[in-house]
Amino acid sequence: MKKQLAKSIFKLSGWSYHIEPNILENKQVLIGFEHTSNMDAVLSLALFEILDIKIHTLIKKELFKGPLKPLLEKIGGIPVDRKASKDIVSQMVELFETHESFNLVIAPEGTRAKNGEARKPIRTGFWHIAKAANVPIVMMYANAKTKQGGILGKIYPSDLNQDLQTIQRLYKEKVGLDVCIPESKQ
Repeated sequence: MKKQLAKSIFKLSGWSYHIEPNILENKQVLIGFEHTSNMDAVLSLALFEILDIKIHTLIKKELFKGPLKPLLEKIGGIPVDRKASKDIVSQMVELFETHESFNLVIAPEGTRAKNGEARKPIRTGFWHIAKAANVPIVMMYANAKTKQGGILGKIYPSDLNQDLQTIQRLYKEKVGLDVCIPESKQ
């Protein structure tokens, strides 16, 4: 029933999705570009339902109050205290280690485009989590101009600068999206 509803969301919205075969694993960090509206989140949740993937995502702990808390937990929200002594990377590595299957979805900061404004370089926390947890980074896309989305590839993190360049190149070549990456770090 949920899967049929998810497929209907794509049909009614005029969007289509594409999945490269054999991309997904039991444990991975999924990143998504381009994030232009809240509809991206709805479509992503629908796609995960179609693929039978239980996902988790980082959400600031302050939102886990009142009636919103059960909803956030239901969709796989993980409350994050950014002021805690234990860093987020370590927290996520621990979750990857203690679960047989774990899918962490992150829309990296810097992906939200507004009316043609220049994008800021993406934040690289997703890469550090994947590298420390020894899991692949799976690249998702949502192209509002073509109304197409899906999963286009994966990489295994090894070198931050090279991996960011690969991510940038793959998004450009495969779906025509520009991902602004930070300048090389030494």
